[in-house]
Amino acid sequence: MRNRYYDLLRCLAIVRVVVYHVTGWAFLTLAFPAMSVMFALAGALMANSLDRWGTAAVGRRLRRLLPSLWVVALLFVPAMLLTGLAPSWRLVFWLLPLADPPANSWGALVLSVVWYLRDYLWFVLVSPLARWLFRRWPVPTLLAPYLLLGVVEFGYPDAPGVLRDFGLYYGAWLLGFAQHDGLLRRIPRRLLVAVAVPVGAAGLGWILTHQGARGYDLNDVPLGNALWSVAFVLLVFGLAPSAVAWVDRWAPLDRAVTVLNSRALTVYLWHMPFVIALNELLSGLGLAHSSALGLAARLAAVAVLVAVAVALFGWVEDLAARRPPRLLPGGTARAPAGVAAPPAGPPAGVAAPPVPGDPARSTSAGEPAGLSSIGR
Repeated sequence: MRNRYYDLLRCLAIVRVVVYHVTGWAFLTLAFPAMSVMFALAGALMANSLDRWGTAAVGRRLRRLLPSLWVVALLFVPAMLLTGLAPSWRLVFWLLPLADPPANSWGALVLSVVWYLRDYLWFVLVSPLARWLFRRWPVPTLLAPYLLLGVVEFGYPDAPGVLRDFGLYYGAWLLGFAQHDGLLRRIPRRLLVAVAVPVGAAGLGWILTHQGARGYDLNDVPLGNALWSVAFVLLVFGLAPSAVAWVDRWAPLDRAVTVLNSRALTVYLWHMPFVIALNELLSGLGLAHSSALGLAARLAAVAVLVAVAVALFGWVEDLAARRPPRLLPGGTARAPAGVAAPPAGPPAGVAAPPVPGDPARSTSAGEPAGLSSIGR
């Protein structure tokens, strides 16, 4: 049975990410640090999969992750090759993004969100070992990513992007392990708040005194991001309500949460190309990004185009999960033309797809220009 509270958090994160990329409002990253929340939810799901399937869970997770990326690559890689991208062996990273896949100038911008799949892939690969360590030494294992982030920030500023992101985000993934194991629920609420509040205050203090190019944008302040986000995740997990039945009582909200959860990866991969293209188009038509009308037009147009992408490509997520392909979740199963419906697999709630985080960070010093360095 699905945890609708997790579904609601994931839905809020998806909407927040899209709105942030359209508007550029930095305060949204503080109000809801979607990236860390999503990695925490993914960590809880990964812990569940490892407990059920053992190391076979790695393959199952990758099967859910990669097909939607392959569809994007099938369309965009030939276009980039025709517009200046030099062929190289690194194109293989579009099949398995262990490193940033190559892209030309415009491709690096519209496909910048692929950094998340790179990190997610590594986090999944490391999870069997991390699970073994966490069960034996939970506190040292949980603290290790934050110690790594401190080393990177103060002693190794030219660290590769993946190493930096392990320090920044893998702690949230491990908090997902803790949530799955029930460790956070067993902490008295007063103690949980007593830990989260000073950690969050320290993170906020660091953010206020170490602003980046975009002001109070979390993505420009990794250490503040980590501290603020761990406090946020501790509270939304540790103080989770026992039920959120009200989500299912209102049919439009119930359907929106269901659709966005089942099509999260499609929304994530396709929204950024629309954001970039519409910004250029509407700016050329005189609708400035800074105006209320311009922002409203961008939000509405991105929503419509994402809905079209979900209708055209969302069924790939069903096939990846071995579910009958559907135009929209909850409707009648119908395979796209020429696609045979696979045999029925596990219920939709057994393992939710990974969800976008919060792509918007500028190139790190010493990091090669690539998809992950364009923006978070």
